[in-house]
Amino acid sequence: MLAFGRGRDMTEFDPLQMTRRHFLGSASLGLGALGLAESGVQAAGIPRKAAKAKRVIYLFQSGGPAHIDLYDEKPLLRKEHGNQLPSSVIGRQRLTAMSGNQASLPMAGSAFDFADYGKSKMRMSSLLPNIGGIADDICLVRSMWTEAINHDPAMTFFQTGSQIAGRPSMGAWVGYGLGSMNKDLPGFVVLVTKGQGDQPLYARLWGSGFLDSRYQGVPFRAGKDPVLYLKNPEGVSPTSRRNVLDTLGVLQRQQSKLSSDPEVDARLAQYELAFRMQTSVPEVTDLSSEPAETFELYGEDARTPGTFAANCVLARRLAEKGVRFIQLYHQGWDHHGDLPGNARYQAKLTDKASAALIIDLKRRGLLDDTLVIWGGEFGRTAYSQGAISKDNYGRDHHPRCFSLWMAGAGMKRGFSYGRTDDFGYNLLDKSGNVITPSKDKFVPGVVHVHDLQATILDQLGIDHHQLTYRNQGRDYRLTDVHGHVVTDLLS
Repeated sequence: MLAFGRGRDMTEFDPLQMTRRHFLGSASLGLGALGLAESGVQAAGIPRKAAKAKRVIYLFQSGGPAHIDLYDEKPLLRKEHGNQLPSSVIGRQRLTAMSGNQASLPMAGSAFDFADYGKSKMRMSSLLPNIGGIADDICLVRSMWTEAINHDPAMTFFQTGSQIAGRPSMGAWVGYGLGSMNKDLPGFVVLVTKGQGDQPLYARLWGSGFLDSRYQGVPFRAGKDPVLYLKNPEGVSPTSRRNVLDTLGVLQRQQSKLSSDPEVDARLAQYELAFRMQTSVPEVTDLSSEPAETFELYGEDARTPGTFAANCVLARRLAEKGVRFIQLYHQGWDHHGDLPGNARYQAKLTDKASAALIIDLKRRGLLDDTLVIWGGEFGRTAYSQGAISKDNYGRDHHPRCFSLWMAGAGMKRGFSYGRTDDFGYNLLDKSGNVITPSKDKFVPGVVHVHDLQATILDQLGIDHHQLTYRNQGRDYRLTDVHGHVVTDLLS
């Protein structure tokens, strides 16, 4: 029998000191909870169903990749390049302040050729030949949409389910719902491509919000110290550190009895994890044991710590070690000007490694239970922001329709979903009619941010309606009061 109170003896258990978080984190929840308790990890007491995915690798492309130049070919824009985008196409949609005051909004056809890839004949840009090479393994959604039109709220929306800062991130919600699969590594790891700049990233994008702080993401940095302050200071031995933690444990149990503050337990749990990570992190982040074939597959950039390619290799290694949620951020896709040149550069950095990750997971038997996601926070406009020429243009933010792909863990393979109009500006329903989407009503063929989040949780065996946490008198969830599982995407 499991004792309430996170591992305390029953003689120490005081029901008057039990908080709801203590109860849900430590109560007897059947064999699944028993296994989690024995491995030293915690999960909320939510009902589970059969899961297709054990883990998630999210390749977030910060800045908003241009769907029209990558995944959603629009021949009409090439034909009408430089001509005014009809006002009837724009309708009542919001424009940003950056292009809303332009004297004209000239259509910009893509500078890149498109081709059919794979047996599925998935249409993609020549910028992405390697991703094209895995076309038969991915599920391409061309009908994503969001309400957010600026970077910060749009990224926050994707990562936390709210445009307002302060909510738990998706990785934190998953850790809260499922716990960790490896007691020696964080359940949620964050990898950021070094030196990219562009739109800023904030720690709150991988924060735990009002959840227990042990669920927040842990950034792994490039260099000799992947996690800051993890090593013992000079003169402090592992034995000495162990003695300090043991003494803190005694004090923690006393303080926890008095206050019933779950953060006391969380803090000590993080100290203990950090102690174990002194061994596990150097091992998992050392790519020197990888064979030469790995770097041939991912590209020579993978030899340089902190590159997107190196982070993809590290993501695979973390997946092998049982890390539940692995979040990569790659900045640089915010192309308001010189899109052709900038897009070529970003594709060079990301195309080969993104495809290699899918190939690598598949050959190791990990793709069947790993959900990989590739996409940004919104799309780009059909019209050019600023000056336009035959070979050069920029695109402004466009939330109404854009593209994203997923692979593995029960997603359909070689499958394209959703349609946009001939301008790549509006969503179409299955009958080809332009629609004004609403997150309050699910329309087949259209995927809102909350629908994506609900579908991700579903593949992890979680009903998004039931993954809740009460904070300040309200039950919160990742999908707020919206979201539908998009069953059309599932095999």
